Amino acid sequence: PKIVSADVSFAIGMSEPGAGSDLANVQTRAIADGDDYMVNGQKIWTSNAHLADWVWLVCRTDPEAPKHRGISILLVDMKSPGITVRPLINMAGTHGFNEVFFDSVRVPRTNLVGEENRGWYVVAENLDYERSGIERITQTGALYRDLVGFVSRQARADGGPRMTAQLELADRAIEYEVGRLLAYRVAWLLSQGKIPNYEASMSKAYGSEWTQRLARTGVKLMTSYGMSRTAEERALREKIERTYLTTAAATIQGGTSEIQRNIIATRGLGLPRS
Repeated sequence: PKIVSADVSFAIGMSEPGAGSDLANVQTRAIADGDDYMVNGQKIWTSNAHLADWVWLVCRTDPEAPKHRGISILLVDMKSPGITVRPLINMAGTHGFNEVFFDSVRVPRTNLVGEENRGWYVVAENLDYERSGIERITQTGALYRDLVGFVSRQARADGGPRMTAQLELADRAIEYEVGRLLAYRVAWLLSQGKIPNYEASMSKAYGSEWTQRLARTGVKLMTSYGMSRTAEERALREKIERTYLTTAAATIQGGTSEIQRNIIATRGLGLPRS
């Protein structure tokens, strides 16, 4: 309830310098010490860790177990002594990502999520939910509508539309509806009490790649129409530039597009692993 009301916020502590796509290679350690775990390690690319109240931490509790086992999930209070957050400024010049260091951070054992050493199964299920989100379509939906409005106004001013612009936006319109329906399909599965898997990967791969195609369309259209003349056009150009830079990470975070396609091929189509 507090997350829904925005009274508390969480960051997701998954990726590490040596554990990105191979998430099971996490090395952040949580050693049982009485009623607590003692946590040491480092996370990277942790979105909004500088603003979060808690971090959902993926850590290794049994270093002797095979790497997909021996992993646990802890809820860690970001105000705990021993936590250091360092900003990572992206190429758009904004601060969203962070490095997070854990130096002998005490975490109550009651903050364990699920079973000890079986956290990989929790991670896998949660990634299915993360990848299913419609936010990839909706976050850039406003820019899509702005571009349509801009081209429409330019067409009236120029006495007719430019065919390149029309075709580009028609393609984005088709893709927008496809991406929206893929996300709704996942929501429908959830409403039926089912856990999405390859369906979520379809939504994630398509939605994240759509944001990049839209950004490229925006750059192409604004370039073809020349210099910005009005305050409105300058604001749109700035929005396009920021979207172009920030969506570069869209096909990496939450699992690369290659990982999503492997999931679709093996779990959706039943193809053997290569």
